[in-house]
Amino acid sequence: MSQQASPPTAPLPSSSDNGNASLGAAAPPATSLAVGGGPNGSALQADKLRREQRPDGPACVLGVGTANPANCIPQEEYADWYFRVTKSDRQTQLKDTMKKICEQVGIKKRYFQVTEDLLHAHPELLDPALPSIDARLQAVAASLPELAAAAARNAIAEWGRPASDITHLVVSTSSGAQIPGVDVRVASLLGLRPTVRRTMLYFQACTGGAAALRVAKDAAENNRGARVLAVCADALSAMAFHAPGDEEGLFAHAVFGDGAGAVVVGADPISRVERGGERAVFEMVSASQATIPGTERLVTGDLGAAGLGYNLAAPEVPGLVADNIERVLADAVAPLGLASGGGGWNELFWVVHPGSHRIMDSYEKVLRLEPGKLAASRRVFCEYGNMIGPTVMFVLDEVVRRRRLRMDGGEDGRKECEMGLLVGLGPGFTAEVIVLRACK
Repeated sequence: MSQQASPPTAPLPSSSDNGNASLGAAAPPATSLAVGGGPNGSALQADKLRREQRPDGPACVLGVGTANPANCIPQEEYADWYFRVTKSDRQTQLKDTMKKICEQVGIKKRYFQVTEDLLHAHPELLDPALPSIDARLQAVAASLPELAAAAARNAIAEWGRPASDITHLVVSTSSGAQIPGVDVRVASLLGLRPTVRRTMLYFQACTGGAAALRVAKDAAENNRGARVLAVCADALSAMAFHAPGDEEGLFAHAVFGDGAGAVVVGADPISRVERGGERAVFEMVSASQATIPGTERLVTGDLGAAGLGYNLAAPEVPGLVADNIERVLADAVAPLGLASGGGGWNELFWVVHPGSHRIMDSYEKVLRLEPGKLAASRRVFCEYGNMIGPTVMFVLDEVVRRRRLRMDGGEDGRKECEMGLLVGLGPGFTAEVIVLRACK
């Protein structure tokens, strides 16, 4: 969401020694374990402490933000740009093939961390036969934290509280591999407290954003007063850009882009009546993960001397989605008693990692979705391409924007669905599913 000036915020109760800020609920009273009370007394005290450490309500989405690198290339110009900067203009047949792919995938523009300056400084990036991993990792280490922090600042601005109120940080990326990780630099750039609890997730690929949100939900629901910043940032162009080879490589270069998304997650939001209150958008009702057996080698990536190489299995994935997605989603919503099958899927709103238009077509056909149900996913794919992990956060941002416009009378007056599904699909072959409920 776009940045907005935040009103002065009310002071918060001081944080406890373990780094948990007390937001929206009184800090739990100090509880000591009675050493001399016998095993039964100690167990009761431990149970009491555990209950007091947990919030009363579910985790909620409190703010969403996104960011992209400055280098934006219109899709209609990409093939000419790509073959020029890779010094491959003489490969006219491959160039014509890429132009057709760029026309067919339904993307208007994409953003890239790779620039001509970077390619001039490191020509080894262009030749997959040359070792280039050091240059790639250095480029990512220099740029990815700033990109992640930009998205995080937008999410924090949307949330409306100071960054110092963040108690937990979850960062997910499939770009780069440094120790310490991107999370340390992001925390520093944002001015988070030294006591912030950090978690890094690596190489989740297209499920990276959804996985970060699942972990953020767990942290928020097990630490009273926690405010969790979930960030997913990827710069696949810096990790995998090279001169043209086969047609599968052309498809990847025609679809993928770079970006970062961030979401502030917390339970028991402060009332908006209070100065500095919070505006919860969605409750995160449940989170689940399912891996389809026997698909481990279908979509893969390998980090080697020449960077990140991948096998997309592009023709097979839409069929895999068609054969499995309804069962996976039905299993995810069954414990909640939500209707599935038939027209039940149309009673939900959808926050779906797009992947490609063919994958979205598979969703619509198998689930018998009405036109427009995946409109947010299709718009994000059109405007940004597939940014792998962060893409689902961009879709979440778009869904929030559209709902607010409709509530304000700026779009059609269509009835809003109360329940929805956030879905990420990626290597494994794995589905991350989060059930959402719109807040009043």
